[in-house]
Amino acid sequence: MLIEKIKIYENREDITLTAYVIEEQGELHGIGARPAVLICPGGGYLNCSDREAEPIALKFTAMGYHAFVLRYSTYGEGAKEIYRNPDVVLPVREECLYPAQLLETGKAMLIIREHAKEWEVDVDRIAVCGFSAGAHNAALYSAIWHTDLLSEHFGVDKAMFRPAAAILCYPVNDYVDFEELMKNVKMTPTDKAMFRACNIALFGELNPSEEKRRLLSPGRLVTELMPPTYIWSTAGDNVVPIQHSIRLAHALADKKIPFEIHIFEEGQHGLGAADQTSAAVSEQINPEAAKWVELADTWLKKRFALKMLPPITEEEYLKMIGVL
Repeated sequence: MLIEKIKIYENREDITLTAYVIEEQGELHGIGARPAVLICPGGGYLNCSDREAEPIALKFTAMGYHAFVLRYSTYGEGAKEIYRNPDVVLPVREECLYPAQLLETGKAMLIIREHAKEWEVDVDRIAVCGFSAGAHNAALYSAIWHTDLLSEHFGVDKAMFRPAAAILCYPVNDYVDFEELMKNVKMTPTDKAMFRACNIALFGELNPSEEKRRLLSPGRLVTELMPPTYIWSTAGDNVVPIQHSIRLAHALADKKIPFEIHIFEEGQHGLGAADQTSAAVSEQINPEAAKWVELADTWLKKRFALKMLPPITEEEYLKMIGVL
């Protein structure tokens, strides 16, 4: 496997795209261009979770897809002050405000396309995948990729940004009714401070207007150009209520967008792969929820199945592997 890290901005070390490219050798050389998955880790726009980065990329490469992890703009180290003092109001950091994350996702798509021949990527089959806040970013990207935001910023055709599919893991979906959806969630003072910090990180203010919230609510922006979408969450999630996923599925159904949704009964927020490959503590291992990976693979194969070689003779096979 080829692993390569590329900086999105020349003057920033924290915003990167890491490629996990399956190198075609020997018997696999004839398969050709493979589909790819662009992964956006979660972290409340305060950081990018390591647990939802490389462990997830390796899951997808094991399925036969190239994988790319985007570490997009987040608030960064300063957010840790919340744990020391929940009453603190973080200062605004202009460089991490929306739409920085959308633009960086678009830039990642362009980089993958730029290297498509070298990495043998099938540019017509690139999915976006995200977790929690990263799923919000992936969902928002999937909803508005065709608008002027990306094409005018980069000066390229809108088709260059088209995702072929979206995989959304316990996504944040609706900021308009965010407080309403959270009313039955029991939160500590630190939890409440974290949500305030998320608003500062993304919106740049504690109480953004309804108009701003609507512009960042993917389920309210779904059109017929939204790609086929896979969603999974847990009913036991006490950070992002399950209604976020259900409402997004409802919006997809209204627009007749192909989708699949899995809601597992138990499991905390931020499970990642839900097995020991991504777990830091035992509560992050959930055998039932871990099935999401296999289910996503089955769903992806409807669109991303690898192009197998036609049947060949024994002599042709021996030549292919270098025996003859």
